[in-house]
Parts: sequence; C-alpha cells; structure tokens
Amino acid sequence: MVSSNSSASIRETSPAPTSLDTLVSHLVASKRSLSSIEHVWRANEIVTSTRVYLEASVITSARTSFLRAGITAQLHTLESVHAHSKAIESEGAKEYGEVLRTFDEADQRLRRTLEGLRTTIVEHSLRPESDQRKNLLDFVDEGGVDKLLAAVEDSANAAKEAHNELVQTNIGFHSDLGRIQNVNDASRSPLHELSKKGTAGGSRSNTAPGSPIPDILQSMEDRAKDMADNLESLVKHFDLCVTAIKHTEGGGDAAQQLADDLPEGMNVGQEIASAAPEPITDQEREDMLEVLANDADQVEDVLAEIRDHINEMETLFDDTTTYMAELDKDHSNVLEAFRQLESLEGRLHGFVAQSQVFVMRWDDEKAKINERMSELESLGDFYSGYLSAYDNLLVEIGRRQFMEQEMEKVLQDAMRKLDTLHEEDSIKREAFKMDYGDFLPVDIWPGLINPPLRFETAQVNGTEKVPDISKSVIQRAIHRVEGKV
Repeated sequence: MVSSNSSASIRETSPAPTSLDTLVSHLVASKRSLSSIEHVWRANEIVTSTRVYLEASVITSARTSFLRAGITAQLHTLESVHAHSKAIESEGAKEYGEVLRTFDEADQRLRRTLEGLRTTIVEHSLRPESDQRKNLLDFVDEGGVDKLLAAVEDSANAAKEAHNELVQTNIGFHSDLGRIQNVNDASRSPLHELSKKGTAGGSRSNTAPGSPIPDILQSMEDRAKDMADNLESLVKHFDLCVTAIKHTEGGGDAAQQLADDLPEGMNVGQEIASAAPEPITDQEREDMLEVLANDADQVEDVLAEIRDHINEMETLFDDTTTYMAELDKDHSNVLEAFRQLESLEGRLHGFVAQSQVFVMRWDDEKAKINERMSELESLGDFYSGYLSAYDNLLVEIGRRQFMEQEMEKVLQDAMRKLDTLHEEDSIKREAFKMDYGDFLPVDIWPGLINPPLRFETAQVNGTEKVPDISKSVIQRAIHRVEGKV
C-alpha cells in the first residue's frame, strides 16, 4: 500500500514478520484505519454541497450583477440631474453675490452722499435769523431711502432663502445618492477579498477575481479523489492482512473474528475470512508478508494524509460558506439599493421642481432688486445733484454779490454826475434870473421859476438783499464745483 502522493515504493525490502501476533496487530491497525471512511463520506458531502453552492452562486451573481448594472446606470443619470441642479445653485450664488456687491457699492455711495448732506451746514445768512442751524439733509425726506433699502434687503433675503432651500435640497439628494451607492457597493470589497483568497494559487487572475467556488470545487474534488484512493489502498491492505492471517497456522478463527464488526458501510474482508484459504507456495507467502510489512509501516502516513485532506476541505468549505453568505448579503444590499433608488426616483420630480422654483423666484427677486437698484441710483444721483446744487448756489450768491457791487458802483458814479449837473443847472438858472428876470412877466411861462430837475434811485424789484456770505466760503464752493467739472 502507498499514499496517493507518496513516491516511495511499497516493495522496499524489509524483514517480513511471520508471527501470528504481529499479523494480528497489523490487522487490528488496518481495521482501525478503515474508520477513515467517515472522512471520505464527509468529503463527498462537502463536494456535493459545494456543487449546490456553485449553482446557487451563479444564479445569485447573475441577478446581482444585472441589478447592480441597472442601479449604476440610474445613479449616473441621477448624478447628471444633481450636477445640473448644482450648476444652477452655483450660478445663482454667483449672481446673488454680484447683485449684493453692486447693491453694497450703491448703498455706500448713497451713504457717503447722505453723510455729505448731513455734514454740510446751511449758511446762516440764507435762513431767517430765528431758524436753528440746519444741514442740507434737514431739507429732504430720508425715510424714502430707508424704505427703498428695506425693500432691496427684503428681496435679497427672499432670494437667499430660496437659494438656501435649493442648497439643502441638493445636499439631501446628494446624500441619498451617496447612501444608495454605498449600499450598492457595500459587500463588493469583502467578496473581492474572498475571491482572491479562493483563487490564490489557481489559474484565475487575482486582479479581477470572480467566484472562487469553481477553483475551490476543483481542489475539493482532487482531494476527495486522493482520499478515496487512499481508502481503497487501506481496504486492500486490510484484505491482505486477513489473507495473511488465514495462511498462518492458528489464524483462521482470528481472521474470522477480526473481520467482523467493521465500520458502517465497509463490507470487506468477510468473504475472505469465511472462505477456505487458497493454497500458496512458501515463496508466495514470504512475498505477501513482505508487502504486508511494508504497507503496515505506511498506514499512519496514509491516515495522516486523509486527515490533512479533510481538514483542508473543511477550511475550503468554510470559505465557500462565508463567500455564499457574503454573496447573499451583497444581493440583499443590491435589493435594498434598488428599493432606495425607487423611493428616490419617486421624489425626483420634487427635486427637479425645487431648482425650477429657485430659478423663477430668483428671476423675480432679481428683477425687483434691479428695479429698486435703479431707483437707488436715481436717488443717489438726486442727492449728489442736491449737494452740487448747493455749492453752485453759493457760487451764484457770490456772483450776485459781485454784480450788486458793480451796480452800486455804477449808480454811485451816476449820482455824482447828476449832482454836478444839478448844481451847474442851478447856477445857470440863477444867473438867467438875475439877468432877465426883472424884464419878463411871471406868467409868461410858469415853469420859469421852477427849480432844476433832481433824480433819486429806487430798487423796483428783488427786495431781498443778497445774503452776506464770506468770500472764503464762496471760494471753497467754487473749488468744489470746478473740481467736479
């Protein structure tokens, strides 16, 4: 007898034991070794179960792969929808930021203009003496500015709220996609590792492993065949022990007794033990005993090899069971991902609608903001014009002061000339009266004795005097006006 993997010959020369006790001990050891048939049965059960697993794994893997491919394709489509919504979100945030920046700039310009009005004190000479000191802002209604700014802020807040709702919707949708993707891929890594473990050392590529069960089954079948061959060699050894004892003096009863009560399912040795021994020569008996002795030395090695095989098969079967559990888990995960995908697709309309709602609300609020921004710009232009007009008013007052002074100069010069003419006329009239008055009757011309004409100046319109504003104030106003030009 020789184990299936042993290269040693069972015909090695060794002293042949001839005593009945030795032969009986060989027979007892051989009979005990036949209990290894339980390992062979177990090996057959393992191989049968693994074949069933192989068939089930093919079906489950096909179903899982089909579902996963469909889910992956749907996820790609949904990710495109999500990317489109994210683009709307990003574009909305960009436009919102630009609108706010423009609004802030306009607001700051208006604030600076209002501050300029607030810090510009109206010249006291322009107002009644009873008035308190006032600035330019006191003459306009600032409440309109506050209402306009509040309206812009309300529109900006409404747009921000709509954008935040879209952001939250996108976050939730992305989270749902990620959760489905995680569930869809949850068991792939364990399966990958188990597949590499099952195919390690086999013909399959470890870079893209599939099911490890075909390789495992092939390994199991090879080991089961080796175990069957080893069991067969143990049976032959047992038959040889029975035959040797029967051909030994006094061994017939021992052979009959020891051939009984074999392990269940092991029907060997009884016919040989009960049948009369066939005659053999002494040389044939010596050859038989020599073979028996050599085989007896290998019984433990063969048993150890059978135990090694069954242990290895149990380990492989555990790996197969674990792989099937992971495969079923993977299939369950894919089914769960499919259910979640169905639920998400049921909410897809609301998700898409949310982005459309944002676009409509943003367009509406943006139009309101732009309209009010135009009003804000117009108001800012008006206040800037108001401030500039006040400077020009001061310049105009300066011009009028100059013109009034020039008029007064002309008037004073004219009055001096009129007074000179009046005095000259009076002298000449008096001389005429002295020379000819005594000769002319009084009633010849009633106007002869009238005094010369006298003129007086009177302001006929513009009763208000030009305000008295210092030249320095007017000069600063001129610089500001010229600087703006």
